[in-house]
Amino acid sequence: MARIAEVLDSFFDGGLPIRLAAYDGSEAGDTDSPYTLDITSPRGLAYVLTAPGDLGLARAYVSGDLVLQGTHPGDPYPALSLIVGRTDVARPGPLEVIRLMTELGLSHFIPPKPPPEEHLPAWRNKLEGLRWFQRHTEVRDADAIHHHYDVSNRFYELVLGPSMTYTCAVFPRPVATLEEAQEAKYDLICRKLDLRPGQRLLDLGCGWGGMVRFAAREYGVHALGVTLSREQASWAQRAIKEEHLDPYAEVRHLDYRHVEESGFDAISSIGLTEHIGVANYPAYFGFIRDRLKPDGRLLNHCITRSDSRHGARAGAFIDRYVFPDGELATSGTIVAAMEDSGLEVQHHENIRRHYALTLAGWNRNLVDNWDACVEEAGIGTARVWGLYMAGSRVGFERNEIQLHHVLATKTVDGQTSYPMRHAFGV
Repeated sequence: MARIAEVLDSFFDGGLPIRLAAYDGSEAGDTDSPYTLDITSPRGLAYVLTAPGDLGLARAYVSGDLVLQGTHPGDPYPALSLIVGRTDVARPGPLEVIRLMTELGLSHFIPPKPPPEEHLPAWRNKLEGLRWFQRHTEVRDADAIHHHYDVSNRFYELVLGPSMTYTCAVFPRPVATLEEAQEAKYDLICRKLDLRPGQRLLDLGCGWGGMVRFAAREYGVHALGVTLSREQASWAQRAIKEEHLDPYAEVRHLDYRHVEESGFDAISSIGLTEHIGVANYPAYFGFIRDRLKPDGRLLNHCITRSDSRHGARAGAFIDRYVFPDGELATSGTIVAAMEDSGLEVQHHENIRRHYALTLAGWNRNLVDNWDACVEEAGIGTARVWGLYMAGSRVGFERNEIQLHHVLATKTVDGQTSYPMRHAFGV
């Protein structure tokens, strides 16, 4: 009978650079490595054999049938930094499948039921009938946001920290705390938008209202935020009242497409563009243009791809467990969509390294609060978060994904008050 670890190791290009172990006692890979990928059950083996790419590995890991020994599940970064990019399992050909079925047993090639934390793909979801197959409808977008953001406000408090900010921070120095860096990010955005007391700000995809509250409190603007997450909106409105910002700040549970007000001095879009779909960029930036007053400013903060050689959709693990229907494009695609909508791009910068530091901070929080996070959201969800944040950190460090700020103005007939040189500093 085939030894499981050796069979699996042969699926990876060049083998795995860590130790691979299986429940039959077999070992393969780098047996001297301090890290071990341990397949602990027949179900784990079946997950790996029946799902393409990293999806099978993710299913086995989330279900507890694959254990990454030598690291904490809240921060598996040390091991992931060695294996990310090498987890695309090579699918065996027909003759190889027949041989493996004979040696491993047919039962290992029957797909187990996915873990409950997995967001089912459109073809397995019966909601809305055929309409569900259309990406980025209001109903489907709401479901995708609910899957990721309505886990538990308490869970997010434990992972994100007091700022309740789930977007890339800006570190004024590498050793700054996560809270200092999140405040620095909000302040930088406010300065880029040139916010002044009494102005009106619209924050699209506002999350728990961090930007709304900061801009109202520190810059004296009247800020409106909208989010598709009911849990986020409830938490944000409560925080606004506790900070006595009611006269200046408001967060609504609302699809941005239903914002009726216009004439805003500034609009911030911090981490929303990833969710709307590349095909919807023209409509999105057209919507923003129409809501800005002449000479108004837009700051778009968005995760991007580092090149245009890959498709917009995320990998199977991210799509099923983290950001359903999420799409990433290059910063150039975003800039082009802004310009085509009639906005004038004034400034553009990449802050990807700051996101690697941000993710490291979130992983530390998850480790420090592991027991409470598991109690609040369940062991599967906690494993998903540790895996996705650590893996994303590797992606930002390797320049596989980036984070771009693009600042634009609604310039009419060439007339603008934008300074000849940028005035917001660093």
